[in-house]
Amino acid sequence: MSVQPIASIDQLPDFPFPGSSYRGPDPIFTQLRAERPVVRVNWIGGGTAWIVTRAADVRAVLDDPRFSRAASYAPSAPKFSGLFQAPPGMIISLDPPDHTRLRTLAVQAFSPERILGMGPRVRELAGRLLDGLEKQAADGSAVDLVAGFASPLAMAVICELLGVPEQDREQFHTWVRLFADVNGPEEAAIEGREALGGYIAGLVGSKHQAPGDDVLSDLIAARDGEDRLSFEELVGLGYTLLGGGYDSAAGQIANFVLTLLAHHPDAWRRLGEHPEEVPAAVEELLRTVNLTGNDTSGLPRIATEEVVLGGATIAAGEAVFLAFASANRDAAEFADPERVDFGRPENAHLAFGYGIHQCLGAPLARVELAIAIEELTRRFPDARLPVAERELRWRVGDVNHNLLALPVELGGGVSGTDGSN
Repeated sequence: MSVQPIASIDQLPDFPFPGSSYRGPDPIFTQLRAERPVVRVNWIGGGTAWIVTRAADVRAVLDDPRFSRAASYAPSAPKFSGLFQAPPGMIISLDPPDHTRLRTLAVQAFSPERILGMGPRVRELAGRLLDGLEKQAADGSAVDLVAGFASPLAMAVICELLGVPEQDREQFHTWVRLFADVNGPEEAAIEGREALGGYIAGLVGSKHQAPGDDVLSDLIAARDGEDRLSFEELVGLGYTLLGGGYDSAAGQIANFVLTLLAHHPDAWRRLGEHPEEVPAAVEELLRTVNLTGNDTSGLPRIATEEVVLGGATIAAGEAVFLAFASANRDAAEFADPERVDFGRPENAHLAFGYGIHQCLGAPLARVELAIAIEELTRRFPDARLPVAERELRWRVGDVNHNLLALPVELGGGVSGTDGSN
């Protein structure tokens, strides 16, 4: 990605910066990491916030209790347009000790045995979907990898994890799309959020009466001494897992496929022949493929007292955003950070967060992404894009960089690029 320097850091465009894409954060971040790693920006629509761009500083914020997630819900906290703010009380909305308590209970449902045990089922689900696509493409026509594979696979995996009946999954998709559209009508987002919350509340109630072999049932059974999750906390966790586990996984499966076919076709073929290399490739794709639409986690933290960070003095009450996509290209952390190296030996990226705030679903996401790429590259080594990358359409206003569709020809020919970089 070429870097377009700006004349002065004081002439930054309003945030979110306009040059963000699935291929990486706005190139402005390269200059910010070098010249002003913690920078104050004007937010489109009003307000100001601090953006943290280097990996070490991002980790420092996540480790520092003076930067509060819970404080972002106070009436006096800065508010930002076009931003998805999770409801208060959810695990991603809390600080220790409330966060610590909730995570201690929630992690019991995500044992390594359960996550690894899901691998065969994920592979079975992926195989069925790919069987269907192969039949659809029997005449040589292109298939849509979003509608035919990425979206239904991600939905099936998270719904099976939570114990959601198959007949309800299409409705789930509709609700998730409503609240993920941060630029859509506010009443539509509220409708989607409330409908989803109401459904999960009913699901929690039914699992109380008849537990199953699923994470939601395990969350109900989780104990820390006499402590247990309340009904409201169970609903919040179910909501968090469904929204993050579906939308993020579906988006990244499609984005990973696009990255490989459009820019690394040789790697696509190699991974099909060497599935043992897929896990390392997935880690590099997690580092370099930018999921978030504004290059940050999208979750503001509020300084509860004055803090000096990266040469900047952040006043109490000011908002701070963590630019994970920028941190994942920090030359202090990664050799030749702009190069995609599928054999990168050390890859301590921040795609899933860090420390106590690391994503609960990260182990499952790794399993799901690896199986998706492994099965696709193994079965369709000659897959190619039938259209130029610039012709692809993206969801406008989403939290994440999500493709509307990804047409792919499954066999024959050699994939190439459209000349973009």
